[in-house]
Amino acid sequence: MTSAIAVFVVLILIGTPIALVMVMSGLAGGWELGGLRFLQIISERMFSGVSGYLLMAVPYFIFTSELMNQAGLTERLIAFNNALLGRIRGALSHVNIVVSLFFSGLTGAAITDTVAVGKILIPAMKKEGYSPAYSAAVTACSSIIGPIIPPSVVMVVYAAILRNVSVLDLFAAGILPGVLMAFTLLVASGIMAWLYKFPRHGDTNLRAAAKAFVPTIPALLVPVIILGGILGGFTTITEASAFAAMYTVILGFLVYRTLTLHKIWLSLIATVRFSGVVFFLLAASTVLGWFVTRSGIARDAADMITSVSDNWIIQIMLVNLLLILLGTVLDVLPALVVVAPVLVPAMVQLGFDPLHFAIVMIITLNVANITPPVGMTLMTASQIAGVSYEKAIITSLPFYISHLAVIVIVSLWPAFVLFIPNLLD
Repeated sequence: MTSAIAVFVVLILIGTPIALVMVMSGLAGGWELGGLRFLQIISERMFSGVSGYLLMAVPYFIFTSELMNQAGLTERLIAFNNALLGRIRGALSHVNIVVSLFFSGLTGAAITDTVAVGKILIPAMKKEGYSPAYSAAVTACSSIIGPIIPPSVVMVVYAAILRNVSVLDLFAAGILPGVLMAFTLLVASGIMAWLYKFPRHGDTNLRAAAKAFVPTIPALLVPVIILGGILGGFTTITEASAFAAMYTVILGFLVYRTLTLHKIWLSLIATVRFSGVVFFLLAASTVLGWFVTRSGIARDAADMITSVSDNWIIQIMLVNLLLILLGTVLDVLPALVVVAPVLVPAMVQLGFDPLHFAIVMIITLNVANITPPVGMTLMTASQIAGVSYEKAIITSLPFYISHLAVIVIVSLWPAFVLFIPNLLD
């Protein structure tokens, strides 16, 4: 165990890619536990980590989101929300949040949402008088709803790593927390709009909103198709993801007529690149997860948490703090594949519901994605807005506090998370 930890720390400090860190740490730990005979099964473990039928859904979901970006879905959603919310003070700020809520069901990745929404809305917000820092902050803080509202690539990866909860249950459990995140952001946005006298976007009426909504209906059917098929028991996760990709291609060609062969090719390239990263991380995490299981680290982690306090509230809050600290230096997926094999068995051993803790972990790691010093989502938005990262951090504090409130609510109220999954049982 000592050699694995030493290799892990050293490689992290010198900036080695996280997938290689996990493989090398697993190799070092395997050698320490059983010598050469343990090393001989590493390749088999890596293959088993990426060979599951469920994982075929990952590239399909990514491909669907890329096609939606190329087909101009974001612009249509923004036009509808502008027409609906234009009379409200701070309209574009609220639109940013609502669009992320709709768009999250199509991408499932925070960085994707940040780029897709931010490139359109951040310039528009700056033009209407919002500060670049505020424009970046609201875009980044709303985009992390993406991996919480299904379909979510992060949830599929989680189910592939742990296999103690189904993707169906994860999807169902993420709906209410995702909506709660959007609601608390809208509250923060409304307060700041009133304090800083943000502009209204323009006069609107229900007829204009309805007219803007009609063109978005075919696109908004994508998450309905995915979730309806899965939750209704008509399709598996993989079948629904494949059908959504095909539907999106037809939609882009025949309905919106904005997709071309070149755009589909660009979407395929982006899908292959991102899928390669995801599958390499999964293969590497299998090695580290195998070592964690054999070495008893999860048991030791449970003992350590218990030694601090036997109060479940303190235990889960300490784990949340650990997840935020880890997420400040690692992106969501790498952080998940590193820490989940250790923490999840430990928390289950302490009596926590595995589905409840899964959602808590996913939400907390995504909030860490806007936490300095790294905070990739917030950093990306600040670059789009052309503002310093430091100013974006300060301006994002009200939104950050709203997310912390959601973490507390979700952590301390398991019934809220499990409400929809229990209805489906």
